[in-house]
Amino acid sequence: MAAIYKTEAGGEAVRARYREFLDRWPLPHDEIRVPTREGETFVVACGPATAPPLLLLHGSGANAAMWMGDVLSWAAHFRVFCVDMIGEPGLSAPSRPPLASEAHALWLDDVLADLSLDRVSIVGESLGGWLALDYATRRPGRVERLALICPGGIGRQKNFLLKAFPLLLLGKWGRRRMREMVLGRATADPTPAQRQFGNFVSLIFANFRPRMDKLPVFSDAALARLTMPVLALLGGRDVLLDSVETKRRLKAHVPHAQIVFRPEAGHYLRERTAPILDFLEG
Repeated sequence: MAAIYKTEAGGEAVRARYREFLDRWPLPHDEIRVPTREGETFVVACGPATAPPLLLLHGSGANAAMWMGDVLSWAAHFRVFCVDMIGEPGLSAPSRPPLASEAHALWLDDVLADLSLDRVSIVGESLGGWLALDYATRRPGRVERLALICPGGIGRQKNFLLKAFPLLLLGKWGRRRMREMVLGRATADPTPAQRQFGNFVSLIFANFRPRMDKLPVFSDAALARLTMPVLALLGGRDVLLDSVETKRRLKAHVPHAQIVFRPEAGHYLRERTAPILDFLEG
């Protein structure tokens, strides 16, 4: 199994910083370690135990900490399960099974079984959006509602590495510039919490080895299996994915999908908490 960090010391630094964020989780929560066929999976659960279940799948190079700005709102209405995806810089196993297989759907089957969840709503962002789509097209009967934030697998994946590779040779400045291209510029006067999270992202970028394989594109027939309510939030200036093509294919093959297209936005979308909650509540 290939190492997902450049050095073990770098991996330890990322995990230690992540633990600091978990210690500051904005509301009472449970930390659950789920055994799966791909190794242990770490899940942060919060919200009323009797509320409808909501599964969150983060993007590449991230972990459950990316949802800290959303869970206060969503956990007032749902039992929220923030899953650290395998092969990513969280506390789950470093396993990276082939994307062009049923492996990730089987992994999520294991996660849901251990959590005693039969049917869930899912929110997925970027790579997490691809995983959410992969599961929903293979197990449509188990997905109540599907909210996608700049998801992979529908529109063309752009060759961002051609632009990013030279920046990686420029040290700290280059990594910051690459991060800005994907996530957008930081606010002019960030709060201490925003500054801490930005530093965490920089630490991950400096030490983590992201997946280099292209995301498989879902066929027209697969998209047609998305019979559940679907919401897609897309940024017109996404440097990683062709959001115009994503919009076109969703309209053609998932005609009931609600599509919010923000022409000036990039790959990372702010102001998503409220519209996603409105959609999840139906």
